[in-house]
Amino acid sequence: MTDEPGRASSPTDRFVRVRGAREHNLRNVDVHVPRDALVVFTGVSGSGKSSLAFGTIYAEAQRRYFESVAPYARRLIHQVGAPVVDEITGLPPAVALQQSRGTPSSRSTVGTVTTLSNSLRMLFSRAGTYPPGSTGRLDSDAFSPNTAAGACPECSGLGRVHLVTEDSLVPDASLSIRDGAIAAWPGAWHGKNLRDILVELGHDIDRPWRDLPRAERDWILFTDEQPEVTVRPVRGVGQVQRDYQGRYTGARAYVLHTLANTKSPTMRQRVLRFVQTSTCPVCSGSRLRPESLAVTVGGRNIAELAALPLAALVETLRRVPQATDVAARITADLLGRIEVLTVLGLGYLSLDRTTPTLSPGELQRLRIATQLRSGLFGVVYVLDEPSAGLHPADAEPLLKVLDQLTAAGNSLFVIEHDMALAHRADWIVDVGPLAGEQGGRVLYSGPVAGLSHVDTSVTRRFLFDREPPIGRPRRQPAGQLRLGGIDRHNLRDVEAGFPLGVFTAVTGVSGSGKSTLVSQVLADVVSRRLGSPATATDGADDAGDDPTADPDDVVQDTAGVTVQLEGPAAVDRLVRVDQKAIGRTPRSNLATYTGLFDAVRKLFAATEEARRRGYGAGRFSFNVAEGRCPTCQGEGFVTVELLFLPGTYSPCPTCHGARYDPETLEITHRGKNIAEVLDLTVDAATDFLADLAPVAKSLRVLQEVGLGYLRLGQPATELSGGEAQRVKLASELQRARRGHTLYVLDEPTTGLHPADVELLMRQLHQLVDAGNTVVVVEHDMDVVADADWVIDLGPGAGDQGGRIVAAGTPERVATAPESQTARFLAPRLPRAEPTPSSGRSAVR
Repeated sequence: MTDEPGRASSPTDRFVRVRGAREHNLRNVDVHVPRDALVVFTGVSGSGKSSLAFGTIYAEAQRRYFESVAPYARRLIHQVGAPVVDEITGLPPAVALQQSRGTPSSRSTVGTVTTLSNSLRMLFSRAGTYPPGSTGRLDSDAFSPNTAAGACPECSGLGRVHLVTEDSLVPDASLSIRDGAIAAWPGAWHGKNLRDILVELGHDIDRPWRDLPRAERDWILFTDEQPEVTVRPVRGVGQVQRDYQGRYTGARAYVLHTLANTKSPTMRQRVLRFVQTSTCPVCSGSRLRPESLAVTVGGRNIAELAALPLAALVETLRRVPQATDVAARITADLLGRIEVLTVLGLGYLSLDRTTPTLSPGELQRLRIATQLRSGLFGVVYVLDEPSAGLHPADAEPLLKVLDQLTAAGNSLFVIEHDMALAHRADWIVDVGPLAGEQGGRVLYSGPVAGLSHVDTSVTRRFLFDREPPIGRPRRQPAGQLRLGGIDRHNLRDVEAGFPLGVFTAVTGVSGSGKSTLVSQVLADVVSRRLGSPATATDGADDAGDDPTADPDDVVQDTAGVTVQLEGPAAVDRLVRVDQKAIGRTPRSNLATYTGLFDAVRKLFAATEEARRRGYGAGRFSFNVAEGRCPTCQGEGFVTVELLFLPGTYSPCPTCHGARYDPETLEITHRGKNIAEVLDLTVDAATDFLADLAPVAKSLRVLQEVGLGYLRLGQPATELSGGEAQRVKLASELQRARRGHTLYVLDEPTTGLHPADVELLMRQLHQLVDAGNTVVVVEHDMDVVADADWVIDLGPGAGDQGGRIVAAGTPERVATAPESQTARFLAPRLPRAEPTPSSGRSAVR
């Protein structure tokens, strides 16, 4: 390692020097990195590179900045806290560009993410052409669908309305109410309760629905009345059921109430099957009030301009006469900021494009573009995998933009797994050698070429002299699922065939339509064909914390898509594995999500001392009042409110972060209490809990997907998107059921070191070998080269894409003349395949 930890800093010293960094798993790290350069931090997932770049260097830069801010102002700014480090010298101000882990709302758009919408609304407010008779200029809020002043009153600014009809509520009119004619009603006791109330109200629930009088059917479905009656349940032999007061709710009212109030994605998807979603008849989908839409710039209202591709918006704004200095200044600012987006290859996006429909790569570039326009110099930009989610062709303009930032006198500290970007770096810091407790050391810090001599580096073999792997025989499809008439976003009347029983990679430049085709159309069509929402995050969560859901999202209409199944293969289950968080609060963690915590709690309840005291499994849950710490309510920390300073979290003074009360912590298994077991890493727990079969299997699968470094009680909020996706995959892999499942993954290698990608691919290939179908949206050319089948979209993005330019084996796609993927795929193709063996091919 070429470090000089003891050297003192001086005004002419061009290095940022770190001494004694101990944040998270960092092992008293000393390192120095140059300023005014592109510095790449590499290492396997969980090695500690983020702890060094973000948790230490950026955190210290932010802490120093806040020292100069008035105490009252600090309350208004989110702070990451002081890092655990002895000293950092030579550190300029820093700006962080981290990947967002939250789930974007459908009210969030390209315009809101980039703040371009603010400028456009100001342009309409100050320089718009108002219709004759207008009493005054509208405030800029009147041009936003997310405000009361601007939102269409009919659809509340959503652009669509939910209609509930008899046909949607009662799909089979030949059934009686008792037999389930009102399919929209809930099941179990709630549904029986509604039927019993109807009986008490004098309705015949055994008569076919179609034979009931129209007035009676309308009242049952659409009434807003809520009559109360005394229900006398039918009692079976040996059953004791008391009379109770029941209140009736109409079927439409139940559906709309559930749609508006439920936080459960599963429940929301269920009731969405009973509504018809259509464009708002008042605003025609523009989401704005009529008076806002009456104002124009260049002959178009704000909804029409926001719907234009950015490249076309630029041309339109340039033709608009600038009547005032204010209009000229606002327009110039808009044009300058849009130009940065077009340089990054995002000119095909429109301002009204909702962020849930964007790929991770598009979102990442939007954030980078926002910073580029700031014009800062002399600062450290700390970037979290800027190439994540980018096709190799899109990474090329990104590299030019990064060069512009350094040329402007800035320092770039980049966490990156893309070896092409690492090759371009001026300096590389490799952290490892492995993850968690086996990482946290700087193996090398210096010019890139020097890493080739570091034998302990896992990164080394992927960065230097890497040869394509030996090929394996491509699997043959056992059938095909063909979709036709696909018309969504930039896909126009596309027909796509997905082979079954093989591994398919869908690729193409960012914005070409990959995620739309796979994660939306394919998944929605199969989900509706199976008659149930896709399994996505159905691991049991002890915290009862529903996965993050956008209350404005609706299932896209796939009614126009034709479906044809060819061959003997079948699909009887759909599993989506995405990068959304596995929980929204620290109460959700690795153990609760995977379900292994249930077995651990039962293990403690079965100990001799627990049985003597009468402790059940619930006693060992930090979400149950019975055994959790009464001071922090099982959180492990308390909120400390500071006058004139931001509130902060502090370890609970009673349990010191253990979450449980003293009596519960007295129960031990093999010398450890429940809190100490939760603090074990997956690797350590594998040995400690080896005799607990259900837990051992879960832990083994977590190791196999490269998550052995995570702690069992690691809060869900601390997991990256890539880690969350692998946790979900591990939860699926531990199931006993195999075969005839379609797995849909959107960029599963995002955030993974190439060594972790190898582990992930091994698991995905095992799924295919077990008789399942795996379809991934992917930009990693090693993954694409290892697929059985490739579907390449393009040739460009937006209106220039949306077509399947090539489909077939990787070898065939690598020779497609229209494909932008071909030139990057060809060098990654495996070497000559060995002689095919009988049966399924081995997974390498």
